[in-house]
Amino acid sequence: MPPIITHTHSFSSIKPLILYSHTKGPNPWKVALVLEELDIPYDSRYLEFEETKIEPYLSLNPNGKLPALEDPNHNVYLFESGSIIEYLVESYDHKLVLTPVTFQERLLARSWMHFQMSSQGPACGFKVWINRTYAVEDTVVANEYLGREIKRIIGILDSHLKKTGNLYIVGSKISFADLVWVPHFLMLDVFLPGYNPGTEYPSFTSWLYRLKGRASVQSIQAAKSALAKP
Repeated sequence: MPPIITHTHSFSSIKPLILYSHTKGPNPWKVALVLEELDIPYDSRYLEFEETKIEPYLSLNPNGKLPALEDPNHNVYLFESGSIIEYLVESYDHKLVLTPVTFQERLLARSWMHFQMSSQGPACGFKVWINRTYAVEDTVVANEYLGREIKRIIGILDSHLKKTGNLYIVGSKISFADLVWVPHFLMLDVFLPGYNPGTEYPSFTSWLYRLKGRASVQSIQAAKSALAKP
């Protein structure tokens, strides 16, 4: 098991939160991005997938999936990336760093986050799973369908950004609705080898490039690269 990594930030008066993560799987890194953006101290505990199917982890997440989070400051533990992110912004985003200003925008941000969890996440995850599980000749139809689905999702984001003219998904500033998409799109070459959305979806491409330039995104990319080293 890789070592526990502590991330120290400006909330010096609180105990570090514990994020149960994986070195490669993208879902826990959505939570890490929010923790980084909100400058919350946390420990990343990296588990192998087989460790998530047994105790003590099953007591944290009965579904045996990553991520899960413990917050010793409020005696809280919870699982599912969307639920964790909602908790973090409600409990720690007092300066509205990632929270939209208006009530309507906050509702829309949640809608876009749930759209990510019901579309991008499953499509990308299933594509990886079938290619690891079945022979190439048995996955052609599924791969074609899932590839089209991922491109369809990119197209929806592109159309929305173009229509609103905004730099980010909801309103005029970044929110958690943007960050939840990033870890999977950082692995786009894995899900769609050789695919470049730049010409077909310019608004999406500019948005993703903008997000890749953020310190939080660069921080998690550096952490993943360090963990990948032997």
